[in-house]
Amino acid sequence: MMEDEKNLNFIEQIVEKDLQEGKNGGRIQTRFPPEPNGYLHIGHVKAICMDFGIAEKFGGVCNLRFDDTNPVKEDTEYVDSIQQDIQWLGFQWGKVFYASDYFDKLYDLAIRFIKEGKAYVDEQSAEEIARQKGTPTEPGIASPYRDRPVEENLRLFQAMQNGEIEDGKMVLRAKIDMANPNMHFRDPIMYRIITTHPHHRTGRRWNVYPMYDFAHGQSDYFEGVTHSICTLEFVVHRPLYDYFIDQFADSDYRPHQYEFNRLNITYTVMSKRKMLQLVKEGLVAGWDDPRMPTVCGLRRRGYTAEAIREFINKIGYTKVEGMIDLGLLEHTIRENLKETAPRVCAIFDPVKLVLTNYPENQSETIVAYNIDGHEELGTREMTLARELYIERGDFMENADKNFFRLSPGGREVRLKNAYIIQATGCEKDAEGNITTVYATYDPDSKSGTEGGNRKTKSTINWVECGSCIEAEVRLYDRLFAVENPSAEEGDFRDLLNPDSLHVQTCKLEGALRKEMHKPEVVNGIAQCNHYQLLKQGYFVVDPDTTEEKLVLNRTASLKDNWQK
Repeated sequence: MMEDEKNLNFIEQIVEKDLQEGKNGGRIQTRFPPEPNGYLHIGHVKAICMDFGIAEKFGGVCNLRFDDTNPVKEDTEYVDSIQQDIQWLGFQWGKVFYASDYFDKLYDLAIRFIKEGKAYVDEQSAEEIARQKGTPTEPGIASPYRDRPVEENLRLFQAMQNGEIEDGKMVLRAKIDMANPNMHFRDPIMYRIITTHPHHRTGRRWNVYPMYDFAHGQSDYFEGVTHSICTLEFVVHRPLYDYFIDQFADSDYRPHQYEFNRLNITYTVMSKRKMLQLVKEGLVAGWDDPRMPTVCGLRRRGYTAEAIREFINKIGYTKVEGMIDLGLLEHTIRENLKETAPRVCAIFDPVKLVLTNYPENQSETIVAYNIDGHEELGTREMTLARELYIERGDFMENADKNFFRLSPGGREVRLKNAYIIQATGCEKDAEGNITTVYATYDPDSKSGTEGGNRKTKSTINWVECGSCIEAEVRLYDRLFAVENPSAEEGDFRDLLNPDSLHVQTCKLEGALRKEMHKPEVVNGIAQCNHYQLLKQGYFVVDPDTTEEKLVLNRTASLKDNWQK
C-alpha cells in the first residue's frame, strides 16, 4: 500500500512513483557505500537512514558496499567499525560488497575504453593536468598525449599495472570533451598508480586503482542498484556517472542517482580529514572521544540510537544546504532519556551535613522511585544516617529572604525522599571555608508517611557519607567555540573550545555501586547504562570504568544553558 505523499520526503515520492509505473520490475535496491578510511559520523547517519529507510519502507533491499579504491587511507579497522555502527543504529544490510570485488571487471572495462579510443595514458603531472582543465567559462587545453595510438596506450597501461611505472608518473584518462561546460567531462582521470601501500583485501595484486567517478556508477550497475542516493555535491558528477555506464551497458536497465542535502551541525566539523587531524595530533582522545560527531563518539557520550534516528527524522531531507543547530540534537537526547534514565543523587561540590539529633551508629533505608511518577520503572534504596553530604551551594550562613535552601534561622528544607530539616549552624576552617553544616531533623516528617505531607519551599539532594561512592565525572561541552568553524578563516584548530572538557569527582548514592565493573562488550560495543544525576544532567557510564573507579560522561545538561 502506498503512503500519503505528505508523509514522504521528495526521494521517497520518487521511489513511490517508480513503483507505481512499474520501473525496474517493481524492484527497489539501494546501497550505502562508505569509504573505509575513517569512522562514521552523524553526517553518514543521515545517508544511512535514507538508504536503509527507503529499503525498509518500500520492501526493498539495501546492501553495504565499501568503496575501497584507495589503499593509502583504508583499513580493516574501519570496515569493522562501520558495520558495528550500522547495526547499533538498528539497520541490517542485505549483502556486503566491496568496490575491490570489481577490480577485474573495471580493469577490463578500462582496456575496452582504450581499444575504443575512449581513454589514453597521460604522462603529465597532476599540476599540469589541473592547469589545462580550464575554467567553467573557458575550455580546457588538450593533453599532448591525448592522441596516442591505441597500441601504445595499451602497452603503457599494462606497464602501469605491472609496477614498471612510478607513482604519479602516469594516469589513465577518459577521452571525452575538453570544452564541455561540465568540467568533470574534461578528460577525467580513470586510474592512478599506487604501489606504496598494499590493499587491505587484495594485497599487492594491483598497482593501478580506479578513481571514484569511474568505479562508483559501474559498481552500482554490477550490483543492480535502482536508486543511487547521495549528497548534493555529487549533482555535477551525475552526468559523468550516466556517461560511463552508457559506454558499456547492454540492457535498458540503468541505476539512477538522486541527491539530498548533506548534514551540517553548528559547533563541529564534518570533514574526515579534519577529524583525523584532531585524532592524530592528540587534540581529542580518539575517534570515540565524546566531543566528536562520530557515531562511536556520540555513543560514548551517551546518545542512543533511537535519539539519533529521531534527530535525523526531525531535520528531514531537502535539496537546499543549511546549518542545523546542535541544540536540536541535544534536545532530542534529553527527550529520549527523560522517560527512561533512572534518577540518582550526586553531589558535585560536597560539604558535610550532620543531623545532630539523629541517633549515632544508626541508619535507615529510604525507598525512592527511579523516576518520580513512574512506579512501573521500579525503586532503589538509599541509606540515611547521621552524617550526609549536600551541595555546598545548598547552604548559606547569612542568607537573605530570597534564599530558600538551608540556612540557620528556622527555615525548613526537605531532604529529597526523606525528612524535613532545619540548619542550626556551621563549622569553618582557618581560611573561613565551611567544612560542616549542622542541622536537626523532624522524625515525624518522613516522605511517604502521614506527617510527610508538610510542604517546604525547597528540597535538596544528599548522599550518606558511609555508603556513598566517589566517581569521576567528565563534563563535555561543544568542541568548537564558534558556530561554523568550517566557514572561518585560518587554522580550524585555533577555534577549538578550551572548555570543552572538565573533569572532576563527585559523591554518588550507593545505588550506583553495582556499576563499578568493566562494562560488558557485545559485538564490539560496550553496554553502558544511562542515569539522570539530579539537578546535574544526563550521564552514561564510560567504558573506562573499573572495579576501583566509576567514570561517568555527561551526555547533556538538563536544559540548554549555552549562551551565544
